[in-house]
Amino acid sequence: MSGFLDSISSSISEAPYIIKCLTVFLLSMIPVTELRLALPFGIVIGLDYPSAMLFSFLGNIAVIPPVVVWGGKLIRYFAKFEKLGKPFRWILSLGEKKVAKMTKTLFFGLWAFVAIPLPGTGAWTGCLISITLSKKLREVWKPLVLGVLTAMAVVGAITFLVEQGVTWLKIFI
Repeated sequence: MSGFLDSISSSISEAPYIIKCLTVFLLSMIPVTELRLALPFGIVIGLDYPSAMLFSFLGNIAVIPPVVVWGGKLIRYFAKFEKLGKPFRWILSLGEKKVAKMTKTLFFGLWAFVAIPLPGTGAWTGCLISITLSKKLREVWKPLVLGVLTAMAVVGAITFLVEQGVTWLKIFI
């Protein structure tokens, strides 16, 4: 698998600047990778930090409006079906139980959840939480975007420190 990833990154690192930016933008839109993988990948393929951070941030927040608006409508639509709708009704019932508790802490809770760059957290999961709580885009836009911005700063700092550490180790090896 490592050889496969090396061949992909070396192919893209030779591509024009706009292709690198577009790759980072699109990679940050994917639910599993999001900004947490797209930003370091951008650095690996030769983008500078401001470009990698900008395009990974923009790609990650680009999914928020359609997921919150249309994702909620899709879940509610599929919940109407008797057998197919069971998992969708379960998702919606989770939100109904938590909505009273989350109203006061919604902003901070969503921000913190999206900001922590761990597996299973991020803009997509924050959108799913927003959907289960039946929140509108205008209610969750700021905490989700600020969470992605915070995650970008954390991932950018970690990427920079790892890159500097590897460079420093090469001096002594």
